Amino acid sequence: MANLSTRFFGLELKSPVIIGSAGLSNTVEKIKLLAENGAGAVVLKSVFEEEIYSEYKYEFDKQAEINDNLEYLDYFDYEIKNERVIEYLNLIQGVKNEKIDIPLVASINCTSGNDWVFFAQKLAQAGADALELNLFIIPSDVNRTAEKVREYYFATIKKVLNTVNIPVTVKLSSYFSDLAAMIKELSETGIAGITLFNRFYNIDIDIEKRSLMPAKVLSHPFEYQKSLRWIGIMSGRVKCDLAASSGVHDYPTAIKMLMAGANAVQVVSGVYKHGYNFVKEMVEGLNKWMDDHDVKSINEIVGVADLQHAKNPAQYERVQFMRYFGEFDKDVD
Repeated sequence: MANLSTRFFGLELKSPVIIGSAGLSNTVEKIKLLAENGAGAVVLKSVFEEEIYSEYKYEFDKQAEINDNLEYLDYFDYEIKNERVIEYLNLIQGVKNEKIDIPLVASINCTSGNDWVFFAQKLAQAGADALELNLFIIPSDVNRTAEKVREYYFATIKKVLNTVNIPVTVKLSSYFSDLAAMIKELSETGIAGITLFNRFYNIDIDIEKRSLMPAKVLSHPFEYQKSLRWIGIMSGRVKCDLAASSGVHDYPTAIKMLMAGANAVQVVSGVYKHGYNFVKEMVEGLNKWMDDHDVKSINEIVGVADLQHAKNPAQYERVQFMRYFGEFDKDVD
């Protein structure tokens, strides 16, 4: 039996298969099932600042109408946020009481600097083993410069690192013109890891109603390729561990990510599509492949096919593929 242990979130994990932030882990029973199926860690459903305010907007507006005392409204705002923290606390304590041996990672997705710090501090106190900052600013504001966006990322991370004593990781988007430099510089802030890339809510258009509608939520297997490229490019060039996310729907894709330089992979859509047994299939597939290829530990394959080890490194950075289209066209009627 191969050794599947690895390291991410600044923690030792029993396997590289991490359950990404979702409703898959919102009860003690579900987390126990994930652990029994071999998950190395669980990222709990994100605390979304916007979601919290959306849920309580009516009540908050009502309080504002009847009480214009700013101190009272600040207190009410605190209680709204604290209620979500209590839900986290109860879930984490329930897992600890059941002696479920799996790291629990709290995930935060905020828009204001003060709330990042508030939730980071509270969730660390609640017993989370690590924090994942799901950082993203969509570059749609024509008045916000790239430098301002950069400042927000680094200032937020610095505040959180100065607030908590548990490992902090960042889940990053690919929306940067200087993506390689950004990943490298973020890795030097003291964070324990970076996950590439976060998956967003997308939109579509209903052509009958002529209005916007939500796009499909779950990822597709082919989506792993963007993460694969950037994991491979940055492997060995950063000062923290890397994890891959989006499109990891089977164990061969997980192996590819590991070979590109990831220490772990995050999965969500595969579990939604195939059930909790999907995690067991991933872990068993990894084990069998490693045994069949006489690979004793995950460390033996991490980064073996990254940019620094590739026979033709240019393949990682080549973006045009006319030659491949030329071959493809031959089969078109």
